[in-house]
Amino acid sequence: MSRRYDSRTTIFSPEGRLYQVEYAMEAIGNAGSAIGVLAQDGVVLVGEKKVTSKLLQTSTSTEKMYKIDDHVACAVAGIMSDANILINTARVQAQRYTFGYQEPMPVEQLVQSLCDTKQGYTQFGGLRPFGVSFLFAGWDKNYGFQLYMSDPSGNYGGWKAAAIGANNQAARSMLKQDYKDESTREEAVQLVLKVLSKSMDSTSLTPEKLELAEVFLSNGKVKYQVHSPESLNNLLVRYGLTQPAADAN
Repeated sequence: MSRRYDSRTTIFSPEGRLYQVEYAMEAIGNAGSAIGVLAQDGVVLVGEKKVTSKLLQTSTSTEKMYKIDDHVACAVAGIMSDANILINTARVQAQRYTFGYQEPMPVEQLVQSLCDTKQGYTQFGGLRPFGVSFLFAGWDKNYGFQLYMSDPSGNYGGWKAAAIGANNQAARSMLKQDYKDESTREEAVQLVLKVLSKSMDSTSLTPEKLELAEVFLSNGKVKYQVHSPESLNNLLVRYGLTQPAADAN
């Protein structure tokens, strides 16, 4: 007697599983990967851009990295249309807090409020979970630099280094081996590029296939910076991760 436990988000299977949430996580496993590393003086995020067609016009805006507020940014893996809704929700929540309390919203409080929204979509009939995972990077006066990861179930946690998307298990294994607590932002950049080059499906790492962003303090203010293709190429050459560009020089 089949009850089709996997056809509803609100029905547990006899083993206590919510299959629709697990299917959403599987969808993220096929998306371009994103890696985040927490350093002493900042947070580094890198994302793999999936080039689906040569005919596709490359966007001038970022595809994997988004600024939520002056002190918080995120990297995305999964269905981008779902991500856009949640990012807009997070931006509104951050601005409401700033308007009401005249100070930036604490990073964990912002992540928690967004995860509450995601969790609601796993609990009510007629809805499907958001098929997207996030890596949040930010700074606040309470806990300094922070890195959080959230998934479609609404769970979130603080991490020193994390990976989402395709080949995330291989990336996490490499991060576990190479991550150092006392690493600087420059060392974190080298680590995320090295891990991405070994875990992504493509054989060569080029500036067109990735996005790199950093959150750090500059003159006492939080700064969010996305690297340009020229800057990315220089970094790849410096760390010996792109052979053609190195030969050209």
